[in-house]
Amino acid sequence: MTPRESVEVVLKGGLADYIPFTIYENKIPQCAAERRLRNQGVCIVQRISPPVYKIIMPNINVTGMSYTENGKHLVKTQYQTPVGVLYTITEPAGFTFWTHKHLFGRPEDYKPLLYLVNDMQFESNYDEFAYALNVDGGDSFFRGSLGLEPMQTLISDYMSSETFCMEWFDRRDEVLKLYNALVKKRRQVYSLCADSPCMAFNYGGNVTPEILGAERFKDYYVPHYNEAADVLHSKGKLIGVHFDANCKMISEAIAQTKLDYIEAFTPSPDTDMTLAEARRVWPDKVLWINFPSSVHLESVETIKQTTRDLLVQMGSPKKFIMGITEDIPENHWRENLLAISETLLEYKIK
Repeated sequence: MTPRESVEVVLKGGLADYIPFTIYENKIPQCAAERRLRNQGVCIVQRISPPVYKIIMPNINVTGMSYTENGKHLVKTQYQTPVGVLYTITEPAGFTFWTHKHLFGRPEDYKPLLYLVNDMQFESNYDEFAYALNVDGGDSFFRGSLGLEPMQTLISDYMSSETFCMEWFDRRDEVLKLYNALVKKRRQVYSLCADSPCMAFNYGGNVTPEILGAERFKDYYVPHYNEAADVLHSKGKLIGVHFDANCKMISEAIAQTKLDYIEAFTPSPDTDMTLAEARRVWPDKVLWINFPSSVHLESVETIKQTTRDLLVQMGSPKKFIMGITEDIPENHWRENLLAISETLLEYKIK
């Protein structure tokens, strides 16, 4: 099996020749250690380029500029709409970036932000995606995205968590106008993804139950997972969510969804659920986990033992994928990834 085939067969509920081990495309640089890991079967997860659809905003002028302030390199992106101007300020930081200014900053921003959402149009990008898939040859698993959930878009992209909470209590009607507009736009994406050459799609993630609460999760997230799942399943496609936070509060609600896989689930000691607990509450879903990030600071022997412990908690190798979805400290990633990979290869699929 190629690395891609091993991931595909497990996502479909079958058994691969070995337990798949995956890592995001931006978490591992090209080098001798990376080549060795790929030779051992490690699969690169390509999430970013090329997408199966493109977003176009024909009536909005988008401009960007880079500058330095107090020794920091910052990027300002401005969105000129016919009803007002919005902008973000971000700070590139290696594989990621820090957001210093979200699109929404004051009540006056509701009008241009609603215009921006309504102006979004989507068009397929299937040929470019299919070409990249073919050229790769099986080393990588190409995973698509439906975007963030409508409410999570407000929390993570358009507002900060703190701003969202304040606006939810002070101007909930305005928040819900944006939410409903985003719901309509996400629905336009479902069929585009279902008809694409891509096999599996993540729908949002980074949900923080402590902010949402169980009831709001059931009301504003679960229905969209199920609606998208119905469309994707009708064309043989799979759907999952990046649940990497404390999931115990919403675990029963997740169990009732039509999701095929739980991606980036991070077991204890980093969250409030063990892998064994996750297996019990989500027996019908593929667990595509993130190796606990805090353990990367420990010794190589601890890395190996943690891997063995997770394999015990895993139970059956069916519906299980080991993954890396977070940064690993620069002076640890080579030996840690090799330790995990080699320990997984010791496990015999029966």
